Amino acid sequence: MNKVSENPFKNRMSNQTAFLVVSTLFVSLYLVSNVMAVKVIDLFGLFYFDAGTITFPFAYMLGDVLTELWGYRTAKRVIWMTLFCNILMVICTQIGVWLPSPDYLAETATAYNHIFTYVPRIVLGSLVGFLLGELSNAWIMERIKEKTKGKRLWVRTIGSSMVAYLFDSLPFVLIGFLGTVSTHDLVMMILFQYGAKLLIEAVLGTPMAYLVIHWIKEHSDYVGTLHKN
Repeated sequence: MNKVSENPFKNRMSNQTAFLVVSTLFVSLYLVSNVMAVKVIDLFGLFYFDAGTITFPFAYMLGDVLTELWGYRTAKRVIWMTLFCNILMVICTQIGVWLPSPDYLAETATAYNHIFTYVPRIVLGSLVGFLLGELSNAWIMERIKEKTKGKRLWVRTIGSSMVAYLFDSLPFVLIGFLGTVSTHDLVMMILFQYGAKLLIEAVLGTPMAYLVIHWIKEHSDYVGTLHKN
């Protein structure tokens, strides 16, 4: 009896599923980064930065994956949706702060309020920084891709991030902290956030982008002509 060959595509992930997974992780990482930003890290008593600085570059990495595989227009829609999700999280958690809590859960309520009582200017700085940074990152990455004819992914991921992190860090720090800290500390915050994010992107984010893009191309029905630039 002749053995029937297995269909090589029957277990492959659909392009729609791959897009859904990447988009969901992108939104989740951004929201997680904003919650983690409540914790300030002291590095040897010399530098201070929020814990979200560690995870935020990985959201950018997924933004690179979205742009690389599905194009700037699609990535832009996901970025706007992420912005909406963050605003929704701020509104919902703030309502939680305002609602009363029983006396025997006062300690839990206090901890919740400490985390989710947002400083308006910090929220505004975060939203503006994210929007400017992500949109510029996706746009520049698409332009570099056109110039390099789809080659040298690392040039696109790091090159776009070099500009995007500037658009992200500057508005966030200036809107959030101008007038509350010294000029020296303000400059140091901008430089450290920019440098730390770019370093994480180059050392971890870009290799991970290569792996994710390769995996999706190998294990899904993705084809390279799914989007128009």
